Amino acid sequence: MNNNNNKSKSGLKQKQKKVELLLLILYVIGFYTFCIRRSLHLSRGHFSKLYGLRGGGWLFPPSRLNDVSDAQWRNFRANLPILSLVFGVFTMLANICRKSFHFRARGMSIIWLFLSLIYLSYLHGAWSVFLSILLLTIFAHAKYFAFLLWIFNLVFLFCNRVYQGYSFSKFGQRWAYLDNFRGTFRWHICFNFVVLRMISFGYDYHWAHRDSCFDQEKHMQRCHICKSGKICYQILQEKNVHMNDFTFTTYLSYLVYAPLYIAGPIISFNAFASQLDLPQNHYSIIEVTWYGLRWIFGLSLMELMTHLFYFNAFAASGSWKMLSPMDIFIIGYGVINFMWLKFFLIWRYFRFWSLIAGIEAPENMPKCVNNCYNLESFWKSWHASFNKWIVRYMYIPLGGSQRKLLNIWVIFTFVAVWHDLEWKLLSWAWLTCLFFVPEMLVKSAANAFQAEGALGGFVFRELSAAAGAITITCLMVANLVGYVIGPSSINLLISRFLSKEGVCYTFHPDKSVLCYLVAA
Repeated sequence: MNNNNNKSKSGLKQKQKKVELLLLILYVIGFYTFCIRRSLHLSRGHFSKLYGLRGGGWLFPPSRLNDVSDAQWRNFRANLPILSLVFGVFTMLANICRKSFHFRARGMSIIWLFLSLIYLSYLHGAWSVFLSILLLTIFAHAKYFAFLLWIFNLVFLFCNRVYQGYSFSKFGQRWAYLDNFRGTFRWHICFNFVVLRMISFGYDYHWAHRDSCFDQEKHMQRCHICKSGKICYQILQEKNVHMNDFTFTTYLSYLVYAPLYIAGPIISFNAFASQLDLPQNHYSIIEVTWYGLRWIFGLSLMELMTHLFYFNAFAASGSWKMLSPMDIFIIGYGVINFMWLKFFLIWRYFRFWSLIAGIEAPENMPKCVNNCYNLESFWKSWHASFNKWIVRYMYIPLGGSQRKLLNIWVIFTFVAVWHDLEWKLLSWAWLTCLFFVPEMLVKSAANAFQAEGALGGFVFRELSAAAGAITITCLMVANLVGYVIGPSSINLLISRFLSKEGVCYTFHPDKSVLCYLVAA
């Protein structure tokens, strides 16, 4: 009898959850319908006041304006044909050499070093010389190894930014003519990624002289990828490569590996060297092909978005200042989604060519930005390969979770400086840290809280949804300040958000329901 009662109660709960989920889905559909209609109205009504709108596109007639106000996306989009041709030829040659001559790590490192130097010559012209002379000397057994490694790289990072990549004329007028051969891309921008690779090589080489703490057997018992007979990225990163693989050619080819040179994703030296020896087996040819087709679909979505919604142009031109708090929220939410889709396409494009070449890099943005309702999951997902690099080479050496509140300030300050020496990026970093601290305290309290009964579970979900709405607002503020409007407009932005209408929209049911649905 009791069993029948329990079954009937559980069945009733399941029906209630299904009805609740259906209502939430309908509500979210209404929310996005409203946002889309309002965004279309704003774009049509203000396009004459916006900067960065140009005619023409791949999916629309020339009369339809396209939002190319973001310089990074504009340059990537314009260079897609030549990039695809270059990487198609490079990966074909590398794969032919690997199969025809049975090259392993040493042979493939020479092949990729040769191809990558050709690529660098096109990108940087004569300025490739500056990049090639910044070689790293590793003292693996030095007592202050970590300190020397960081100082070496940070000094070059600062100098490159301050002097804008230097100039040949500084070394004498007879070399000044080389300044006319700058190539198509500034080398000191790409050097940011080279710094990360130099630090990765230094630490991996240093740790190779010690016994590894990584329990490979325990990991393989828990990892579904390793259980299937494939090798996951975690194994490739944590397992020390043989000392014979720490060669000068492998090191140089790692620094300038063409498919990942411009934008990543970021890969550790251990993972790169091991896959030069034996190419990745995680993705089959069919899976890589499907990966490319999904990227093409994403590109189509981006074209659709930039032709219909001018979110970034609103933010870049300052026209958002004329809008109501509700419209500012919609534009800010649109900018976050635009930035996510932009980096999604850039990172997955280069990772696609790396997979074809047999080198698997970590996947950036494994989750949609709208599925992240707290700051920690957002940053773990956004630049996931950078997050893995930070955890391995910064967070754990700094003390890990034992000093988490202190570590986030050091790490985000480094991330801001690594991006560029600008106050708006430092503002972004410190705003993010300020938003992180209360979230960490609330999460620790929530983990200790045990919801009892249906009412307790309902209240807990409502509080989680409200916290998610605040998180989305914080993300919009931090990213708008850091990447678009700068710290000079932060007072105006926050004052609009803290107005009566702005506060109401922060806790608007639409946003809370969206977070509620994701959390569920």
